[in-house]
Amino acid sequence: MSAKHPIISVTGSSGAGTTSVRRTFEQIFRREKITAVFIEGDAFHRYGRDEMNDLAKEAASAGTPSLSHFGEAANLLPELEQLFKSYGEIGTGRTRHYVHDETEAELFGTPPGTFTPWEEIPYGTDLMIYEGLHGAAVTKNVNIARFADLRIGVVPVINLEWIQKIHRDKAERGYSPEAITDVILHRMPDYVKYICPQFTETDINFQRIPTVDTSNPFVARWIPTPDESMVVIRFKNPRGIDFSYLQSMIHDSFMSRANSIVIPGGKLDLAMQLILTPMILQLIERKRRTFF
Repeated sequence: MSAKHPIISVTGSSGAGTTSVRRTFEQIFRREKITAVFIEGDAFHRYGRDEMNDLAKEAASAGTPSLSHFGEAANLLPELEQLFKSYGEIGTGRTRHYVHDETEAELFGTPPGTFTPWEEIPYGTDLMIYEGLHGAAVTKNVNIARFADLRIGVVPVINLEWIQKIHRDKAERGYSPEAITDVILHRMPDYVKYICPQFTETDINFQRIPTVDTSNPFVARWIPTPDESMVVIRFKNPRGIDFSYLQSMIHDSFMSRANSIVIPGGKLDLAMQLILTPMILQLIERKRRTFF
């Protein structure tokens, strides 16, 4: 960790709500006049879309261990660890962009499903934000979690995560429910091995839980709305967290454990603003003290 060049990592699978966290951060940075560089986790995938599809099919047909973006084999985790280390030390490092669609293809000048060339992060940013699958990864080969100053986990309960993936992949990618189910089963070993353990490394977890029946996520007709959900916010170290203040500011919230507060789903943005703003300002104040 570095006082001069703080790093915040946001870890969660696609559709878990990490994009909402990014929007919250952007609002805080704009209000507090903080310059941040955002790092996309999929920039550190090892393979482009077509190559990844081919390799996954080969692994499945050969009966070898699954290959998925959740796992270590399909990602450049040493390079990601080096970025965290480098930015913490000198305020820069190498990253790139993964091109998702035709709109981004026009912007970056490379086809969808491919990567832009590696480039250096410009000097002079106040902090770095990572948003992706491996911001708190610890394996035999890497320890990315140790380089982050603030680690945030964003994860819905598993049935809700599946519902979100099924609806997104049907609407945006045209996949059939059967194909999506196969993908979920294919990824499950890596999810258990690489994704779940990260949420014990995070400083704060935001976990959305539905308050409607999601017993069979594979036939659910719609995604539970925020008003049909609650969010459990767990602090790894609750020391210094003013739970009384949070409960007074967030209507209908309550403590479920000494380190956890439960809030209505529609109050997630407010809760993030209240919780994360002072933490970010503390990182920036510590940064400024090291320069003056």
